[in-house]
Amino acid sequence: MFTKLSLKNQVDDLLEQFRTFHQGRDKAALAKLRQQYDLLLLKVLALLQDKDPTLARDISTSREALWNLLADPAKFENL
Repeated sequence: MFTKLSLKNQVDDLLEQFRTFHQGRDKAALAKLRQQYDLLLLKVLALLQDKDPTLARDISTSREALWNLLADPAKFENL
């Protein structure tokens, strides 16, 4: 349960950082966000790989599509 709560908090924090990024459009911040996004996805995949390999595979194959939703201001606004 603690792990799920921790992941939820990390996702919420990352989404808030994307909101801030889209208000200022700082290109350097985008690179930092990408690092945080990649690390968070690695954590999720590590937790899922043994318990739900199908979901882990689906998330892994959707990595770039998810990133594109977050990085694009118009798409992010509609999430």
